[in-house]
Amino acid sequence: MNLSQIELLRVLQETNLNLSKAAEKMHIVQSAVSRQLQLFESELGSPLFDRQGKKLVGMTTLGIRIMEEVATINRAKTNIQNIAADYLDSNQGILHIATTHTQAKYFLPVPIQRFREKYPGVKIYMVQSSPDQLIDQLHARKADIAICTEKVDQESDLVIENCYEWHHALVVPQQHPLSEGDITLERLAAFPILTYSFGYTGRSNIESAFKNTGLELDITLAAADTDVIKTYVRLNMGVGLITAMAYDPITDSDLVARDLSHLIPSSRTKIAYLKHNYLPLYSQHFIAELLLAAKEIKKC
Repeated sequence: MNLSQIELLRVLQETNLNLSKAAEKMHIVQSAVSRQLQLFESELGSPLFDRQGKKLVGMTTLGIRIMEEVATINRAKTNIQNIAADYLDSNQGILHIATTHTQAKYFLPVPIQRFREKYPGVKIYMVQSSPDQLIDQLHARKADIAICTEKVDQESDLVIENCYEWHHALVVPQQHPLSEGDITLERLAAFPILTYSFGYTGRSNIESAFKNTGLELDITLAAADTDVIKTYVRLNMGVGLITAMAYDPITDSDLVARDLSHLIPSSRTKIAYLKHNYLPLYSQHFIAELLLAAKEIKKC
């Protein structure tokens, strides 16, 4: 057994057990892949894969169990590389952030700007994804840190830090009936609602608020992007329910924003990363910048 064989198992899993693709990724011929696999299985005394002819079609019970250990070995290998790189120069590297469009546009600019001033040698890549896919980006090693709002507490292999709480706001055109007077769920329910797609930006809290009072929620347009919602509010297609931080008094001066914190439960944005992954020093400092920005939001 050697590290090359362990790496081969990882690559086979990554390529859905495709021998030719695995050979290509490892820069060897396919016959060498098959040979290494046979040697490994012979040493273990049992097959790791189910086969149809020469094609791998699945994993045996033993193979599935061994793959768990392969993942641990691969994580250790990556951690060793990151620890060494951090020791040699903690001011250089690449930071992958999994986030949504809303977080990227309305929350991240300030902490990223501050971080870049301190770590100009660190490249930042944003992996924009839907909320339910953010944690998947961590598990797939496509992101180092995820910034998410939807529930992640059930993930036992994550470190989760509370970042900040936020609430929803109503946006309507000037002179709209809801631009003044007390706002109630009953008044809101009388108009078509424009808000986020399910799973995005606290949509579940909006649903719960109306459901708990027995009111029908007439959502005529749902989108992942706040700017899209505001566009259709301007076209008088309905009233918008958006995250309050997405309202800009200057660029959105043609709209009126009304606070809904007394009607819709607040949402909490969290920072998540894999528990057993080594975080370089610059990643730890980036998290500190996120938490600092969160404190400033709380004071506003």
